Amino acid sequence: MNESKSERAESESRGSESREIDRQLEAMGEGAESFIGVQDLRPRLATAIREDRPLRIKLGMDPSAPDLHIGHTIVLEKLRVFQELGHTPIFLVGDFTARIGDPTGKKKTRPALEEDAIRRNAQTYVDQVSHVLDTERAEIRFNGEWMDAMSPADLVRLCSHYTVARMLERDDFDKRYKAGEAIAVHEFLYPLVQAYDSVALRADVELGGTDQTFNLLVGREIQRAYGQLPQAVITHPLLVGTDGTEKMSKSVGNTIGIRDAPEEIYGRAMSISDELMGNWVAQLGFGGWGDLTEAPSDPLATKKELAARLVARFHGEAQAGKAAEHFRSLIQRKETPDDLPEVEIDLSGAADLGLLDALRGALGLSSNSEARRLVTQGGARLDGEVVRDPNFRLSPGSYLVQAGKRRFARLRLR
Repeated sequence: MNESKSERAESESRGSESREIDRQLEAMGEGAESFIGVQDLRPRLATAIREDRPLRIKLGMDPSAPDLHIGHTIVLEKLRVFQELGHTPIFLVGDFTARIGDPTGKKKTRPALEEDAIRRNAQTYVDQVSHVLDTERAEIRFNGEWMDAMSPADLVRLCSHYTVARMLERDDFDKRYKAGEAIAVHEFLYPLVQAYDSVALRADVELGGTDQTFNLLVGREIQRAYGQLPQAVITHPLLVGTDGTEKMSKSVGNTIGIRDAPEEIYGRAMSISDELMGNWVAQLGFGGWGDLTEAPSDPLATKKELAARLVARFHGEAQAGKAAEHFRSLIQRKETPDDLPEVEIDLSGAADLGLLDALRGALGLSSNSEARRLVTQGGARLDGEVVRDPNFRLSPGSYLVQAGKRRFARLRLR
């Protein structure tokens, strides 16, 4: 029998839907280290397409530091991919989990943050995320919404769905347990609370770095325990920091912050090794910077283009051009910039000013500890001379203040 028009139309519709599912799954998995539960996701994606019901995609970050760095943008960009596919991105600020402290990769109990610090850091996150994600078309949530409202009985119920034996399968817990190092009971709560976030948000997919794989998989189990379909899990490799050895981390000091000044982003990108550059192009380019790997014979030119693209991503093309010229004049030609910011500090009758306070005032450093670290590492200069004594004091006068190779200011003390 000949196939009827309705049967042909239905067959073509099924074929079109299947191709769209394949296209989306390929985009979801691009650049990922793992895509767990992809077969579970396929029928949900088919339903989402047929019923025009977007999937819910979760990405959580704890406000453990005030600044996000470019390593964070790898999973943020993947969240944006889901947004462009028509799904609902959920950026979850872990204001509650930050009070516990993520034990991932830690050799000892990690101290929880003070609530004031958490609030201050959390306030900066949404603004920073908007550099990558269209926050007008996303859900911005805080896990304190449901965790602060959870009763002790509810928390006991949550804990009943996972065993200590399974928790000790986690690599860092296992190593600490075998080494006889302390594991505080509250540390076991961290993966459980992160997992319950997926229940509260009814997540279809959760994104994270490879270091979060255990926590994300716990989320699948806890969702099942609460009668939900388990989320798919997509993990991405961690970005190696500017030091070329350890993962990018604020505590290590090997980061480039997405709120850093254009000149700082450009200069720090230029400082990385040629070996690291290929890794950054692959991870930060999200598959779209293949042209930077086509001419490996000129690594300096490639690195300049990489640095410019990073600046442009967060500050625009015009600032990228200015940052490149700043680097050429300041680093390559060793010139002092003409447009130095000028800062004047009134000593109010005091005889002098401490170096750390001077660095903070002139260069906008966030704390005395940051200024002290700069000094002890040989990164602070006064009138071109390295100053290594954090207790050094400045008399009234005019000084050219420098931090590293790229940050200058003219400081006048009166």
